This record gives sequence, C-alpha cells and structure tokens, in this order.
Amino acid sequence: MARITYHGVGIKAISSCVPQEIVYNKDLGYLIPQEEIEKTINNIGIEQRRIAAPDVTASDLSFKAAKQLFADNSIEPESIDVLLFMSQTADYRIPATSCLLQHRLGLSRDTLCFDISLGCSGYLFALSAAFAYASMEGINRVLLLDGETFSKIVNRRDKVDWPLYGDAGTATLIEKGDYGDATFILNTDGSGEDTLKIFAGMRNPVTADSCVEREREDGNIRTDLEVFMDGMDVFNFAISKVPKSVKQLLKETERTVEDLDFLVFHQANRFMMDFFVKKLKISPDKVPYCIHKYGNTSSASVPLTISSELSGRLEGDNIVLMSGFGAGLSWGSAIMNMRDCSVSPVIEY
Repeated sequence: MARITYHGVGIKAISSCVPQEIVYNKDLGYLIPQEEIEKTINNIGIEQRRIAAPDVTASDLSFKAAKQLFADNSIEPESIDVLLFMSQTADYRIPATSCLLQHRLGLSRDTLCFDISLGCSGYLFALSAAFAYASMEGINRVLLLDGETFSKIVNRRDKVDWPLYGDAGTATLIEKGDYGDATFILNTDGSGEDTLKIFAGMRNPVTADSCVEREREDGNIRTDLEVFMDGMDVFNFAISKVPKSVKQLLKETERTVEDLDFLVFHQANRFMMDFFVKKLKISPDKVPYCIHKYGNTSSASVPLTISSELSGRLEGDNIVLMSGFGAGLSWGSAIMNMRDCSVSPVIEY
C-alpha cells in the first residue's frame, strides 16, 4: 500500500466532454433476450451511454474538455507546466498522446508531458502524480487529461461488456493553494491480471488471427484485440477491497463518513455502488451517480461524475473522497478539500 499526503495542493477546476451519440440499453434486444433487458438495466443501472464517432478519439474528447476549462477559468495555455494524459485508449502506440495534446492546446514547448495507462482506478493514480508534480518547486500548474473510448475496444456482440461502457474525456487543473492536506491510498495486486484484459499485444503478438471474431464463454463474441472481463471476479474484488480502502483512508486521516460532503465512486455498476453505500453507512445524498446517463467510462468516470452532478455545488470548503478500482488489479482512494473548485457543466462533441 502507498499512503501519500500532499500539502497545499488541490484541484482548481474540472471539465468534461462526452460524444453526442446516445445509445440506449433498451435497444439491446439483438444481444440480450427481450425479457431480460429490463432486469439487466436495473441491475447495472445503465439506461444510456455516449459512443464516440469512428474518427473521434479519447484525446479529442479530452482536448475539448481542456479548451472548455481554459475558457471558463481564464487559463492561458502557456501557464501549464505539466501535462499528463491518462488513458487506455491512446491515439497511437508511439508517440505519446500527451505530446500531441501539448501541440494541439498550444502549450509551451517547456511543458513536461507524458502518458499514463492504468485501469478504471487510473484517475486516482494519475491525480496523485499530478499532485506530486504540483508540489514541486518551479511547478505551478498541472493539467491532467483523462479520456477513454472503450466503445472502440469492446465488441458490440459481447453481452457482458457492451451494455456497460461509454466514452468520455475530462480535464482537471491542479495547482498550489490554500487547500490543506490531500491524502491518497493506492494499491495493486497483479495476480489478478486475467480478470480484465486484452490478450493480444506484445507478449502475445498481434497476427491476422487476433482480428478474428470468435464465440467465447457464454456465447460472447470478441476478438483477441477486444476487452475481456470476468464480471463476477471484478464484482468480488470490488466489494472486498473498496469499502476497506475507504474505511482505511478515513481512519488514517482521522475522519468519519459524517465529515464527508461527497463520496465519488468509479461508476462501474449501480448495484455495486449501492452495496458500498450500505456497507459504509453513508447517506445516499452524499454519493453522486451519473452511470445511468453515461455508463461506465472507465478511468474518466470520477471526474465525469463531478462535472455531471457537482457543478456549482463545490463552493467554499467541501471534503470529497474519491475511489476507483479496476484492471491490474488496482484500486485507490483519495480525500481532499475541493475548496471553491470550478466545475464546468458537461459539454458534447
């Protein structure tokens, strides 16, 4: 376990962008028996999702979110010292997408840029890195862009994964200020690597055969270039680790759930999140949801939830706990004062 506390660094602003195209899970009759669709929607809590056009990438959505953040907060691109891009769906294998975004956004050539790739916990891990850079002498502003277009790596005939995932891009501005302490607890268990995975890559080189659609477990269809998820293993992992992580973080920071203004979970599954709320004995009013509108947007889901549900609600002091979990396996939580955080409403592209 990594326990890290940062002093005098915080989130200044957040913005998010989603694709215009909406797909409805009620229309999945071709994939799920009609009589089971309503039950599926009720269990996962996802009524609709946003799907990126073929020529729109995670970096495009994150670029739009960043431009909105700059405009809403009068941020000059030259004032950004570090740019981090968190995504599992980067534009290319080479070069790093952060370099492309530096150029597109008109940031200085003195800007430090690099990519981060992790699972649905990625925002928490990347945010910790952003806080670390912002804590350093000579660094004033860090821009964290987190975007995912899982619709491009999930087969539309995979009845486990296709009803879950949506696309989004987000921007988070981190800088020095009167924010007090921010504490992160981050964890990893690589023994669970096969729980959520794309099998073709470097260790299993991509061949023509990798692109062939095949019927897999329980009749799911996918290629070796598309995501596999063992839903039950992910569920068991999450319910065993996430509440403990949250409780541990509260204990470490000498806080209780009553001290929290909001607890923002990775939007994986409504049933799962409702379990967390019950287990932690926290008021549902403090736990924002946007999964019904956007689905599981992987690592982008925490900032997207803040944009969707907390815009205009973070004036003054607000103690916010965030928690993410996913492939790796990896999971993490963070608690901080999001004092006067400027949250832009979600935009479309």
